Amino acid sequence: MKSLRLYGMLAVFILICLAVGGSGAAFPPGEWYRQLAKPPLNPPAWVFGPVWTLLYILMGVSAWLVWLRPGLPAAQIPLLLFATQMALNGAWSWIFFGVHQVGLALIDIVLLWAAIAATLVSFWRIRKPAAVLLIPYLLWVSFATYLNAALWRLNP
Repeated sequence: MKSLRLYGMLAVFILICLAVGGSGAAFPPGEWYRQLAKPPLNPPAWVFGPVWTLLYILMGVSAWLVWLRPGLPAAQIPLLLFATQMALNGAWSWIFFGVHQVGLALIDIVLLWAAIAATLVSFWRIRKPAAVLLIPYLLWVSFATYLNAALWRLNP
């Protein structure tokens, strides 16, 4: 019974992360985005779905590992940091694609990057594998920050 609860929580963490990612589907890129001047290294649209899906799964596993190790009381601050970066992550799609505020989205993604870095450090202190699972996410958001900044510069 205990393992059922533990793996049930893993599913909950992954589903929460996927739900945040799925909320971005409410704001599809559309014609506005297609007309923007794109920077070098801008990947084709089909890349984003599989990459983000994998990253959301890794995030869910990472948060679960932190929750699992010390239990919720010891993990409160790290999981609060995790929730903060998830909120910033979810807000980005609305800001960028929903209201077309590329500059405000750039501010959001820089804050997101800082929140991911803080989460990674706090996770490292509790459970190193959990932190390692966030490295691809931090790297992808670093790349996404470059794309956002370039789109802001190229489309005044």
